[in-house]
Amino acid sequence: MATPIVRRKTTQSSQPKDPETAHSLPLNTRRLAAWATEITLVVVSGLVPFGLGVYANSRSDVNRVPLHPVLVVTERAIARPLALPVTHSIRNVAAPTNFLWLIALLAPVTLSWWQLYLLAKSGSTIPKRKFGVRVVNEQGQSPGLAAAVAREGIGRWTVPVSIAYILWRYSFAFPNLGLFTFLAVLMVLGEGIALPSRRGRRALHDWLAGTYTIDTSQALPSPTTANAEGQQQPEQLNPVSMAMLTGETTNTPNLWRRMRQNPSLTLFAVALSSMIAVLGTLVATQVYIQTQQTRREVKQINSQKFLAFVEKLSPSSGATIEERQGLILAMGSLNDTQSIQFLTDLLVKETNPILINTIQQALTSVGPKAIPELNNKNQFLAGELDSVGSNASPERELRQQRLHMNQQTINKILSVHSGQTAGLDLSRIQLGQSGTPGTSFFNLVLDNVDLSGINFKSANLNQASFKNSRFRGAGADGRWDTYDDEIADLSQAQMKQANFTDANLSRVVMNRSDLSRATLNRANLSHARLIGTDLSSTQLVGADFRSAVLENASLTGADLGDAKFNEANLSAARLTRAIAIGTQLSYANLTSTDWRGADLSGAYLDRANLSNANLSATRLTGAVLRSARLENTNLQNADLSFVDLRGANVAGADFQGAIIAPARQNPEDQFVQMPDIGSISAVVRGVDFSQAKNLDTRQLAYICTQGGIHPRCP
Repeated sequence: MATPIVRRKTTQSSQPKDPETAHSLPLNTRRLAAWATEITLVVVSGLVPFGLGVYANSRSDVNRVPLHPVLVVTERAIARPLALPVTHSIRNVAAPTNFLWLIALLAPVTLSWWQLYLLAKSGSTIPKRKFGVRVVNEQGQSPGLAAAVAREGIGRWTVPVSIAYILWRYSFAFPNLGLFTFLAVLMVLGEGIALPSRRGRRALHDWLAGTYTIDTSQALPSPTTANAEGQQQPEQLNPVSMAMLTGETTNTPNLWRRMRQNPSLTLFAVALSSMIAVLGTLVATQVYIQTQQTRREVKQINSQKFLAFVEKLSPSSGATIEERQGLILAMGSLNDTQSIQFLTDLLVKETNPILINTIQQALTSVGPKAIPELNNKNQFLAGELDSVGSNASPERELRQQRLHMNQQTINKILSVHSGQTAGLDLSRIQLGQSGTPGTSFFNLVLDNVDLSGINFKSANLNQASFKNSRFRGAGADGRWDTYDDEIADLSQAQMKQANFTDANLSRVVMNRSDLSRATLNRANLSHARLIGTDLSSTQLVGADFRSAVLENASLTGADLGDAKFNEANLSAARLTRAIAIGTQLSYANLTSTDWRGADLSGAYLDRANLSNANLSATRLTGAVLRSARLENTNLQNADLSFVDLRGANVAGADFQGAIIAPARQNPEDQFVQMPDIGSISAVVRGVDFSQAKNLDTRQLAYICTQGGIHPRCP
C-alpha cells in the first residue's frame, strides 16, 4: 500500500511574516547553539557561587565553621567514581562559604529541572525558542515530562557519559580526569551531532524518547478531515509529516511496530526468555543450597574437633607439653571464631612460657582475623589493670603481665601480616609502653611495617616505634590519590614520644592527637589533618607538611628546621619558642599564629598569610617575606635584619622595637659575615609603610634611604 504524502501548504500565512527575523542557519547548527546555551547557563549557575565561596573562604580567617554535611556527602559521592582523594574528616570553612557552596550545588539542579519542565510542557526551553527549535512527539505535540526526562536524562547524558566512563575507567587513561572529560564531551557531541548529521537519522536521545526536533521557522503542515457534518477538522501530524520537517525518513519501523507485525516471533522470544530466567533461578538456588550445606558440614566437623581439643587441653587430661603444643597449633588451624576466642582466653591464663609462645604462634598464624577478639580482651585487661591502682603489688604485676602477653601477640600479628590489615579496628586499644625493663615490660615496635587503613582512633601508642612504616596505601586500584586509598585514622590517639622517623603519614587523620615530644624527622605528612593536635617539643626536622591542615595545633618548642609547610594551614596555631630555621612556609596560612620567641632565621615566608600573627621577639634574620600579608601583625622587638619584605603588605603591623636597620659589623668579628650594602638595599624597596605602627626615627631613616614608602620620607 502506498504511503500517504502530506503536502505542505504554500499559502502566504505559512511563510515567515518578517524575512529579516527568519532563522537562516541550518537546523543542526541551531540545535547545537541552543544546547550549548542551555549547558552554559547550568554551568555558570554553579561556578559563580562556587567561585565566590572560594574567595570568601580565602579572605576570612575568623568565624570558621565545619563544612555542611550535605556538601561532605556530595564531595565523597563525587570522589569515588572519579577516583579523587576522599577527605575523611570535616574541614572548617568560612560561614558564607557554606551558604554559597550550597547554592552552587542546588542552582544547577534547579535550573536543569526548570528547563526540563519547559521542554515537557512547551517543547522549547528559552534558548531553543530563541534559535527556532522545538521538540515534539510523533503527534506534533509537546513531549511531556516522562519523554523529556528520557530524552535528556537517559539519551543525551546517561548513555554517552556511561560509555565514556567505562572506556576511561578500564583503560590506561584512568585516573586522568582530563582524559575522561575529553571522552565525555566527545561522546555527548557525537550522540547529539554526528548521528543526526545525515538525512534520515535521529539522535539517540530523540529515538529513545520518541521525539522529533523541528524547525519552528517553517509552518507545520495542517491536513484536514471532514467530520460527520461535513465540517473540516485539523488532523494530528503523522510520522511522515514530521519527517518532512526534520529531514528524516520513516522506512524503519520502531520496536513496537516490529512486535505487532511479527506476533509469533514476539511470543517465541518471550517464551525463550522466560525459560532461561526460570532455569537460571533453579540453578542459582541449587548452588546456594549446596554451598550452605557444605558450610554447615564444615562447621559441624570443626566444632567436633574443637571440643576434642578442649578436652585434651584440660589440666586433668595428663597431656605432655609437647602434646599440648601440637593441640594448640591444631586448634589455630581451625581458624574459626570459637577456637580464636578459646586461644585468646588461654593466652592470659597460661603461665608456662613455652605454651604462651605456642599460643602466640597459633594466633599469629590465624592472622588479622584474631585481632578483634584480641582487641576486646586488651581493653578488658587494661580496665582490670587500672582498677588495682598504680601502687606496686603482686596483683598488679600479674595483671600487667597478662596485658603484655596480649600486646605482644597483637604486635606480632601486625608485623607478620604487614599490608594485610586494612580496615582493622584498633580504636581505644592499649599498646603504649608500660612496665619497667627487668620485670614485665612491653614496647610496641612496628618498624618498616605497612599499617595502611587501620583505625587507631583514641588508641594508646605512647613511645611506640614506627620508623619507616606506612600508614597509607594505594588501595585496590594500585594508584595513589584516588578514592580507595587505604588511610589510617590516628585521631585522638596518645602517641607521646613515639618515633615516626621517615614514616609515610600522607593524608592521615591525626586530629586532636597527642604527639608531644615525638620524633617525626623526615616523615611525610603532606595533606595530613592535624587539627588541634599537640606537637609540643616535637622533632620535625625535614618533615613534609605540604598542604597539611594544622589549625589550632600546638607546636610550642618544636624543631621545624628545614621542614616543608608550603601551602599548609596553621591558622591559630601556637608556635612559641619554635625553631624554624630554613623552614619553607611559602603560601602558608599563618593567620593568628603565635610565634613569640621563635627562631625563623632564613625561613621562606613568601606570599604567606601572617595577618594578625604574633611575631614579637622572634628572630627573622635573613627570612624571605616577599609579597607576604602582614596586616596587623605584631612585630614588636623582632629581629628583621636582612629580611626581604619586597611586595609585602604591612598595613597595621606593629614595628615597635623591631630591628630593621642592620647593626654595624665589628671589624674584629671573624665569625659572622654580613652582606654588603648592595645586597640589602632592596630589602624594603617599594614597600608601603604608610599604615605601619610605631616606627621610630631610626627605622624611618632606614626605610626612606632603602627605597621604602612613607609619608615622612623626603
